[in-house]
Amino acid sequence: MEVVAATGNGPDLLRALVTQRPDVAVVDVRLPPGFTDEGLRAAIEARAQVPGLPVLVLSQHVEQLYAKELLSAGTGGLGYLLKDRVSDVRRFIEAVRTVASGGTAMDPEVVSQLLARHARDEPLGRLTPREREVLALMAEGRTNAGIATRLVVTEKAVSKHINNIFTKLNLYPAEDDNRRVLAVLTYLNA
Repeated sequence: MEVVAATGNGPDLLRALVTQRPDVAVVDVRLPPGFTDEGLRAAIEARAQVPGLPVLVLSQHVEQLYAKELLSAGTGGLGYLLKDRVSDVRRFIEAVRTVASGGTAMDPEVVSQLLARHARDEPLGRLTPREREVLALMAEGRTNAGIATRLVVTEKAVSKHINNIFTKLNLYPAEDDNRRVLAVLTYLNA
């Protein structure tokens, strides 16, 4: 991996992301001068200017409002990891590569906090507890095999749950839509 830019504040980060257009941006939420959410706001603005820019956010806490805004962009790789859970270098590098390749890498705690206040919303109310569990693991970026291992079920069972999720969320096959991503976005936006 090659670092193409390292910045120390939000405006410099935004400029670097827009001009350098890295394969993946690893962004700290809190940057100078205010040490509040400058990094996350710069990432959101950069994705607005460079649609699909892959961004992996690192944070001490879940910044719900901005995290939801970042994740709702819908295109390109995205990740949101809590700093205290990225001490395993191998898993961190795996998350960087996942986001760079257009995938999603979500800390389970981020998913949990983003969804906690919206757990009763209508679209998700149609899902069984197991289907919500499968969808939460999808939101963490897990493959069908990874979900099967985690839930100690077969991949065929996971596929059945995912198809039920698609049906219950009214996500039908379309040539230019990724139903898995749309299901996760529905889950995060519920």
